[in-house]
Amino acid sequence: MFARLSRLPLFLLFFGLAGMAMLVPAVYAGVLHESHEGRAFLYSAILVLFFFGLIALAISDTGRAPRTVDFLISLFLAFAVLPLVLALPFWWGLATTTYLNAYVEMLSSFTTTGATLFDTPGRLSPPLQLWRGLVGWLGGLLMWIAAAAVFAPLSLGGFEVTTRADPGIDESTQAHVGAAHPMKRWQRGCVALVPIYTGLTAMVWIMLMVLGEEGLTGLMHAMSVMATSGISPVGGLENAKAGAGGEVVLFLFMLFALSRTTFSADTGAVRRESVLKDHEFRLGLVIVVAVPTFLFLRHWVGAYEIDDLQDATSFVRAAWGSVFTVLSFLSTTGFASAEWQAAQNWSGLNTPGLILMGLAIVGGGVATTAGGVKLLRVYVLYLQGLGEIQRLVHPSMVVGQSKASRRIRQKGAQIAWVFFMLFALSLAFVTIALAGFGASFEDALVMAIASLTNTGPLVEVAAETPIDLVSQSSGLKLVLCAAMVLGRLETLAIIALMSTDLWNR
Repeated sequence: MFARLSRLPLFLLFFGLAGMAMLVPAVYAGVLHESHEGRAFLYSAILVLFFFGLIALAISDTGRAPRTVDFLISLFLAFAVLPLVLALPFWWGLATTTYLNAYVEMLSSFTTTGATLFDTPGRLSPPLQLWRGLVGWLGGLLMWIAAAAVFAPLSLGGFEVTTRADPGIDESTQAHVGAAHPMKRWQRGCVALVPIYTGLTAMVWIMLMVLGEEGLTGLMHAMSVMATSGISPVGGLENAKAGAGGEVVLFLFMLFALSRTTFSADTGAVRRESVLKDHEFRLGLVIVVAVPTFLFLRHWVGAYEIDDLQDATSFVRAAWGSVFTVLSFLSTTGFASAEWQAAQNWSGLNTPGLILMGLAIVGGGVATTAGGVKLLRVYVLYLQGLGEIQRLVHPSMVVGQSKASRRIRQKGAQIAWVFFMLFALSLAFVTIALAGFGASFEDALVMAIASLTNTGPLVEVAAETPIDLVSQSSGLKLVLCAAMVLGRLETLAIIALMSTDLWNR
């Protein structure tokens, strides 16, 4: 049976897994005696699995063996088309919204963006909230596995700065080495990563419940942290019951988004001897320390001018609020600490939206669930800039390859710069498109960065006033959907799909 399933197109397998996942909120709704939501999820699951069975029987044992490019296409279809299926029980269960709104909500969850159109407390029932969190969690798991199965072999997703092959070209094929069957990569990735991902999520959930969090809220916060989706059923951590202890737990597990070496070494391009020697992880820690330090220095300058020093309690609260929120947005999770308001008051910055948007643009580690430009590309550009400065100071010196840059390919900095320029162009085009549909420049910029970096909570905390997504036009919502897919797969992957060389291999 499993052998037959492995021969099916990957996108069709995603279709079947989506139907099976719908049974989880169906059972939960039955436990809560939410009959309408329960029927919506159960009937949707039966419908999806029925069509999955028919299509699987029709195309089984037919067609050629899949190629790596086919899996990249399946990923694109999964993020762009599969939310249409995921939206069916959500739209049916809510019954007070349009299918477009349900699609936007599910695509935002599946791409781990986490921007919501239904932020009014009590608007969504517990089964619908669980479905949002579960979809985001599955989207994060998909990116974990796809990193080793698709992006690493094709030198995409950040691996292009460490491998020998050009972006979009299978390195093992170029080197004439017998490569593993593409589906075998997916199978190995599932066997290696699903237990880790599930186990870590369960650990966070248990810890939060021990600290006094409610079951559903703790589960969704645990899934949101592991998937860096920032989805919360209570509107954020300020309404959570776990308190500061819960934030400490979430902080520790958000560190997994800084580098893949924190949970896996199955991709040779990012393998290191230890986490503390990993350049992405160390750069992330430097940013987590440097940005709160800047905020605190700004307070001391202001306090010196107005002679208004605060007590030690305010100092500790503001310090924790800054450190937690900086790591949260750097990992593109988007949770703001309950003490973030204290941190803003301490620094004197009422709306430090530019800082949060800058952190989201930098992003987390390669091959993690985080979005953004990625820390590895930023580190490569830093090495290149450092070398150029050394040449300016000592024009005759010979800059050799340092120990820190041994895993960086010769043209790594050039490719990282090309990606950064593509990201900047994408940001400009998306901002212009959103402004063309009636959004103000500031709101358009915030929404563009939030969608391209998959950091949806920016629309609530980065602008002076929270942006109401549900009241936006249909055209603007579709632009946001396209930007979220582009941000999740990255521009280089979309360009690789247009490469005739990749299709001919």
